[in-house]
Amino acid sequence: MKYPLYVWAVCALGHVSEADVGNFSPCLNFFYQYWPPKGLEGTPICQNFVNKYRFASLYSRERRSPWLSAYFFSPPAGKRPKGSWKYEPQLANSRANGTMLPFPIPPHKVDQNVIESQAVPDDYINSSYTRGHLNPSLHHTDHTDRQATFTLTNVVPQKEGSNQGPWAALESVVNKMLSLYCVGTAYVVTGIIPYRIDRWLKDEHRVAIPEYMWSAYCCPEYSQNLPESLRKTFPTFAAIGRNDPDSTEEIVPVDRTKKKNLGFDVRRMTLTDLEMYLRERYGRDVTVFSQQCLQQE
Repeated sequence: MKYPLYVWAVCALGHVSEADVGNFSPCLNFFYQYWPPKGLEGTPICQNFVNKYRFASLYSRERRSPWLSAYFFSPPAGKRPKGSWKYEPQLANSRANGTMLPFPIPPHKVDQNVIESQAVPDDYINSSYTRGHLNPSLHHTDHTDRQATFTLTNVVPQKEGSNQGPWAALESVVNKMLSLYCVGTAYVVTGIIPYRIDRWLKDEHRVAIPEYMWSAYCCPEYSQNLPESLRKTFPTFAAIGRNDPDSTEEIVPVDRTKKKNLGFDVRRMTLTDLEMYLRERYGRDVTVFSQQCLQQE
């Protein structure tokens, strides 16, 4: 099915209150030139953890999963933290504190308003999907920033063959490229492409499954000593990854010579090509970065 026109509710920022949920005004700095992507509609969340905004997400209440997350890249340090899964109180209650909180233990203690407003751990238990980060822990130096990525408002149902296979490999490649060659701020936006007709994690139709994952980075200041093979990957580059091995191959072909994680291939591409595929699926222009990540003279 075609998705309708999506409009961001972030215009006239001087007339909205600074809240953690409902607009991006407190955390516009996570977007290149303070300019959120255009063409999608959802609930903006400034992801607040330990009294600091860590990244931004556009959340779908109806799908109980994010459309995208935006963050600064920084080289990882230390081991992956054992982050406890968290939720966003203000999705459940607009008057609640905006700092994400860990889910209570045991899980049956989760408030019903939280259950109705967003995904909860029980949604993923006994499913065939992992919790796939849009903003990955791997792309952060600060330990608390890494812990903050473990919130279900930053997670979508992702097949293990993708999450632990080609998509993880892509995250590692981006990590190395930006660590070595990006000399200024690196902005990353990672999102999903839905099925034409929504598919759901369980029979309750609570959490929607993406057909594809996509990611793009913007590094306007980069090393001039790039290897020839990377000349076309700066200042921006993008990729789309399969989350369904049975999807057709118009967007991402399948390399059948690679038997491991067959069908979860990732295709790297230009930002222009990514936006073309987003436009085809959503039936509307989707623009990820202001001015295609090209600094204005």
